[in-house]
Amino acid sequence: MYSLSDYRYDLPPDRIAQTPAPDRDGSRLLTLGRETGAVDHRRFRDLPDLLRPTDLLVVNNTQVVPARLTGRKETGGRAEVLILDYTGPARNGAPPVHRCLVKASKRARPGTRIRFDADLSGEVIGIGEGMHTVRFDCDGDFETILYRIGRMPLPPYIRRDEAADPPCDDGTAYQTVYAARKGAVAAPTAGLHFTPELLDRLRTAGVGIAEITLHVGYGTFLPVRVGDIRDHRMHAETYTIPEAAADAVNRARSEGRRIVAVGTTCVRTLEWAADETGRIAAGSGDCDLFIYPGYRFKTVDAMITNFHLPESTLLMLVSAFAGRDRVLAAYLEAIERGYRFYSYGDAMFIS
Repeated sequence: MYSLSDYRYDLPPDRIAQTPAPDRDGSRLLTLGRETGAVDHRRFRDLPDLLRPTDLLVVNNTQVVPARLTGRKETGGRAEVLILDYTGPARNGAPPVHRCLVKASKRARPGTRIRFDADLSGEVIGIGEGMHTVRFDCDGDFETILYRIGRMPLPPYIRRDEAADPPCDDGTAYQTVYAARKGAVAAPTAGLHFTPELLDRLRTAGVGIAEITLHVGYGTFLPVRVGDIRDHRMHAETYTIPEAAADAVNRARSEGRRIVAVGTTCVRTLEWAADETGRIAAGSGDCDLFIYPGYRFKTVDAMITNFHLPESTLLMLVSAFAGRDRVLAAYLEAIERGYRFYSYGDAMFIS
């Protein structure tokens, strides 16, 4: 249960979704009984039939920033920069300074300058904890330039030959329809399946919807490198729980209604903010909660999630929620039935 190898499974490469489903809510949905292990196969648009009118659905409204920039160093070498902490324009008018990951043929050191565009360049001014601090110099509004030349930070397992594949608008597809607060470097992918029409159907059916924010950080890309998963340390991610969302969760719990978290990001945020009775505190802060088997859930009763990478903290969280053996058995069945995996893949509903 605590060995990294306990979360290993074999996935054929052709099961890794390289493009989104043609229709968001047309993706497949595997349902898994949390206590029984019972499995069924539906479509995501069937969700209103699976939720109860009294349920409270909690979604993560973080917005992915097109924070991947490609440029050239003064020496001519190619450099790629991923901005990790952009949440909107600076208020003091000073040059933008951000924590970044910098990938180049030779290590970028303080003083290294990178030209991205005629209107944008950057200089490395510091290094620490595996990250670079970059000061950006721009001719114009930084956010306007970033959204013009930046690319969505797709996960490394998405490798498309754009010349061969149909065009894919990742700027739209790799974003939930309710994304509202800039700051993520990865999408809360369980939410990618929702459409405005599906959300309206859920509201009409009586399902409540509450919005919280967890800005998914670059730690989501980092593998677990320890043999005993209890030795792994999560990177902190910034969250916000508004008063309205906390009140909605607490009221639902007091009335005995289910809390249905959309994605592992919502699960972690709710559980981090909960006291021992499951009551949620509103506020903002940093969440570094690592959930693995043995964890006692205090707030979340059901969850919607995608299929996750082997040996990932996300798979460990889902295994803590529904049992490792049940989850891996469901994954095996999904593979046999041709489900699509990972960020642009299909979904699970665990209840």
